[in-house]
Amino acid sequence: MSGHSKWKTNKARKTAADAKKGAAYTKVIKEITVAAREGGGNPDTNIRLRTAMTRAKEASMPSDNVKMAIKRGTGEVPGVVYETVIYEGYGPGGVAIMIEALTDNKNRTTAELRNIMSKKGANMAGAGSVSWMFTKKGYILVERSQVKEEELMSIVLDAGAEDFKSDEKNYEIFTSVQDFEKVKQAVQAKGINLQNAEVTMVPSSTIRLTGNDAKQLLLLIDALEEHEDVQQVYANFDIPDDILEQVTSS
Repeated sequence: MSGHSKWKTNKARKTAADAKKGAAYTKVIKEITVAAREGGGNPDTNIRLRTAMTRAKEASMPSDNVKMAIKRGTGEVPGVVYETVIYEGYGPGGVAIMIEALTDNKNRTTAELRNIMSKKGANMAGAGSVSWMFTKKGYILVERSQVKEEELMSIVLDAGAEDFKSDEKNYEIFTSVQDFEKVKQAVQAKGINLQNAEVTMVPSSTIRLTGNDAKQLLLLIDALEEHEDVQQVYANFDIPDDILEQVTSS
């Protein structure tokens, strides 16, 4: 069974890195710029900036690009001013969707995202319609083959994790935003590789999807995530792994 964070991990593993590197750079640069503008240029005291810089490193972004984005954010050099906009809506099967965008033209972005959702069988909703279902948490995904369950559970709970789940393939670890880095570092210190580690929005409940609704929802999320202004998409779906594999491979 898989939710959105596991879907992103699965998709990223099978996507040619070079094909979307330019788009990934643009999104990360926006995020770094806004994070620095809102919380300052020191990643030690700015969690959002630290997370964005980690994304930049994972995308193999040159350090000069990162430094310039921070300077634009702090006002040391001129640059485009981006606005954070949150969109909410419902997708196939009634799945709740939150979209986080950074844009220099809210009207354009709103129209384009509304069009994508309409074409993919989804609808925009008013502010607050679905956001109450989500809570910001740290999320870590580890393959079961990496470590025994009891050992990993002991490591993460001692480091401050809030919840621990497992299935036949993976372990999922949930933390507060404040304890995310501490738990992540505790796992890595034991030589355990992470499939995914991010600060994300975790839903309080999920909707089980199969068949055409599942495929349509994943195509919708793919289309939204490919939009240049979209930073993150969050959704409360639960889709079997075999369907995720089919869609990813198609």
